[in-house]
Amino acid sequence: MTVTEPPSGSLWSSENRATTVGVLLLITIAAFEHLGVSTAMPRMLAELDGGHLYAWPFTSFLAASVVATVLSGRLCDRVGPGPALMVGPTLFLAGLIVAGTAGDMAGLLVGRALQGLGLGTEVAAIYVLVALIYAEKYRPAAFGLLAAAWVIPSIIGPTAAGIATERLGWRWVFLGLAPLAVLGAILLVPALRALPKPTRPATPGKRGLPLAAVAAAVGITAVTWAAQHPSLGTLWIGLGGLAVLLPALRTLLPIGTLTGRKGLPRTVLARGVLAGSFFGVEAFLPLTLTAVHGYSPAMAGLPLTLGALGWSGASHWQGRRPDIPRAKLIRWGFAILAVGLASTAFIAPAWGPHWLASVMWVVSGAGIGMAFPAINVLALQQTSEQERGFTSSALQVADMVFSAVCVGFGGVLLVSLATAAAPTAAVLPLNLVMAGVAALGFVLYSRDGNGRWAGSRDRGAESRSTLVER
Repeated sequence: MTVTEPPSGSLWSSENRATTVGVLLLITIAAFEHLGVSTAMPRMLAELDGGHLYAWPFTSFLAASVVATVLSGRLCDRVGPGPALMVGPTLFLAGLIVAGTAGDMAGLLVGRALQGLGLGTEVAAIYVLVALIYAEKYRPAAFGLLAAAWVIPSIIGPTAAGIATERLGWRWVFLGLAPLAVLGAILLVPALRALPKPTRPATPGKRGLPLAAVAAAVGITAVTWAAQHPSLGTLWIGLGGLAVLLPALRTLLPIGTLTGRKGLPRTVLARGVLAGSFFGVEAFLPLTLTAVHGYSPAMAGLPLTLGALGWSGASHWQGRRPDIPRAKLIRWGFAILAVGLASTAFIAPAWGPHWLASVMWVVSGAGIGMAFPAINVLALQQTSEQERGFTSSALQVADMVFSAVCVGFGGVLLVSLATAAAPTAAVLPLNLVMAGVAALGFVLYSRDGNGRWAGSRDRGAESRSTLVER
């Protein structure tokens, strides 16, 4: 692809305004759909007689997302993000319609798979688009804005989906978003037309990329299924999933990612560690509050909403401070997250201060909100223009893989040490282990390649790293 200087306008300048609104709308719709489906799922499965397949609408979405993310990244490297940003919203829209008109579970699962294909395709392409149309100094704000797109859905999404399900029917959780999906895609058309035409082929990709994507989807599906149905029997399914997943990651991630090699591999690893430790605790936080402290389901979800606000606030803050080195923000984020996760261990026992959940989940959200956009910005800085698609998909894959593994680890602890009715014996060590994982991320990003503590000298060094280490 031709190397061109990104426009110098801000996110809301005349040449970028429509694109910014279009990207925000696509992400917001995806967030509403994600949260709304969880709320409406019991009703839709009851009507479609699919209670025995409760986890499959989520699992089919996740598996399709993995495959689409990888293939979209490679497509972006070959021809730019334009085709992916036309195909992705179209697939997502088709998924909304198919799921919203489904007459049986098969139709619902097809719709969910189409939604996963669409979202995986468009998210990887959006990362590449951000690098192409926004000047480097505006990219922290752009990624902060993408995080902020989850705030309103997090606050009102479950409630709105519940009201729609009760008064209009669960189908409108899908169909009501279809017009907005069309609008978001239309707003991107001017920016896609203005993108430079590719004149130089991308560097040769790794062999077997499609096969590795399918293997990763199978592995993540197995791990997720085992986590959602914790038992000694499903433990072997989860272990089998890991056996399939690990070889695939050697193809899907930069070489040296799992060993924390300096440069891009370490940045991709940081994304996985950050997401895994956060979501590994979040998955079991409502269970702790309901089973141990007697919270209602609505009240148990309140800390998650507050955590989303902390995430958004920190993302907005870092976006307004492009002068702070991104590596330093990543270290700060890991440190804050480790403190927040460790503090949730006090909530696990019945004698623990249950009110601490809301406070510390805001802290945890702030930690991940500070580091998450910084990781995305730094990864793009460390990548050649011809490999941005690969890097974007690698970040997404690391996110999904580490989250699935950490949540699965929590499921194993729940089966081995406790029960859903009395989860303290499992949640307490889980929260401490996840805090340790976040602390490990801090240590990992606080040392340079020679084992010395990194300091202010990393301001320019990190941005000069490239994909040559692959």
